[in-house]
Amino acid sequence: MLLASCSKDLYKASKTAYKKQAKALGKSLQYIQPDTIGHKTVNVIESQNFSLRKPNFIVIHHTDQESCEQTYKTFALKRTQVSSHYVICDDGSITQMLNDLLRGWHAGNSSWGKVTDLNSVSIGIELDNDGEEPFSYAQINNLIWLLEKLTEKYNIPKQNIIGHADVAPGRKVDPSALFPWKTLAHSGFGIWYDESKLNDLVLDDAFNPAKALKFIGYNISNLENAIYSFKLHFNPNEVSKKLTEKDKKILYLLELEVLKG
Repeated sequence: MLLASCSKDLYKASKTAYKKQAKALGKSLQYIQPDTIGHKTVNVIESQNFSLRKPNFIVIHHTDQESCEQTYKTFALKRTQVSSHYVICDDGSITQMLNDLLRGWHAGNSSWGKVTDLNSVSIGIELDNDGEEPFSYAQINNLIWLLEKLTEKYNIPKQNIIGHADVAPGRKVDPSALFPWKTLAHSGFGIWYDESKLNDLVLDDAFNPAKALKFIGYNISNLENAIYSFKLHFNPNEVSKKLTEKDKKILYLLELEVLKG
């Protein structure tokens, strides 16, 4: 009973703070204040042509915590300085914790292609999972349902469904190697390679796997970390920091998928 009461008080305080911050944010948008840069005054003429920034990516995580309840508390406490837009529990239940148009704090120091601040352009989805257990059918089924709704609502390209490890190689490994990226891709979200072409494919000597990794979106400033994240996503049964011939073929086929758009 005491734990339930503490949680209720915490969520009430978090809700109050959320509303207060949202109100302050809305108020700050009402007026543009003249400013002085150096010795020059910047004039203000308000334009009527604007809208809120919309998300263009979805980043998938696993919570690495013991339960959804623990995750809710983590995101509700101010001192943690971390949040995500949605949490999906093992039973498939979905909880929204931030408005989709708000900048959540879920991706941290991250990049994908030319995007160097994923938090500013993405929706974060956390799956209740400790990183060592399979993801439940209900969880993945409802994740796919949520992805359908979000990609349609914000016109997010289906290719722009990526993992935390993809955008933060060497720093993050979620969702784990147990996450079913292939299943997601077959449902239309994210990318996968044409496995039917893998065995018969012969690569040209000119093929550059590092260039392919970069083309797909990976930050290759630390190539070994990029390789590890890539294999975690696309070759999870052979995760390491070294590319095999199979990995190179996968990279080549993924390049083709990206080019298809």
